[in-house]
Amino acid sequence: MKKILMVLTSHSSMENTESKTGVWLGEFTDPYYEFIDAGYTVTLASPKGGRPPVDPMSELTEHLTGSNRRFQDDEQAKADFSQTTVLDQITHTDFDAVFYPGGHGPIWDLAVDNNSGLLILDFLDAGKSVAAVCHGPAALISAERQRPGLLKGKVLSAFSNAEETLVGRSGNVPYELQTRLKELGAEVKTALLPFLSHVETDGLFITGQNPLSAGPTAKALIEFLASEPLQNNGHNDEGQQWQESAEKYLDEKPGDLKP
Repeated sequence: MKKILMVLTSHSSMENTESKTGVWLGEFTDPYYEFIDAGYTVTLASPKGGRPPVDPMSELTEHLTGSNRRFQDDEQAKADFSQTTVLDQITHTDFDAVFYPGGHGPIWDLAVDNNSGLLILDFLDAGKSVAAVCHGPAALISAERQRPGLLKGKVLSAFSNAEETLVGRSGNVPYELQTRLKELGAEVKTALLPFLSHVETDGLFITGQNPLSAGPTAKALIEFLASEPLQNNGHNDEGQQWQESAEKYLDEKPGDLKP
């Protein structure tokens, strides 16, 4: 059974406003139930542990998704959400991949969290996928800081500058995520129009643009894990695969190769 780690923000405050932020609920629930319905085990973690803050706007009626409603009736999921594991107690060896939901919170805490950054590097070094959506890719900034050049040339997606302006929060954040990722050398691709779903896969990185991309990003991760079984054990080596194919051929057709 595949095991997915979901890392959630612990940050709730914004700049120049009394409005609060945190996890965008649908960016947690949409992927969560994609994983659950695919038969995966999901573990939740956050920098501070316990119940992560939820962006109040994501609980408004116009932003509710089917998975949000399902979550409200899921006592086990709500209990798990209220008791996330402290991030520094997590090791990559227990999981097949990691997923970072958004909400604005990650651009403050996960972007500078050393435990998160090292965890991402551990996943990548083990050949395991790192997925993130909306502001979740901010977590990659910490990994980049600990390994300069990590994001250079990588094709990513994330909440766009245009979307930040349209939701009226460009003056309440310390930086625009799209700009910051570009400054670190990443190529940030987005949908032709704001708020449309968009997902990019580049090697072990799977990233989505916005709330509407949360479910599709999770589906892309599920498809990746299903199609690349060797990478989860850190053995996705082209030479090894070639050798295995050659040995199989020898076993099946020895007569053709005898002198």
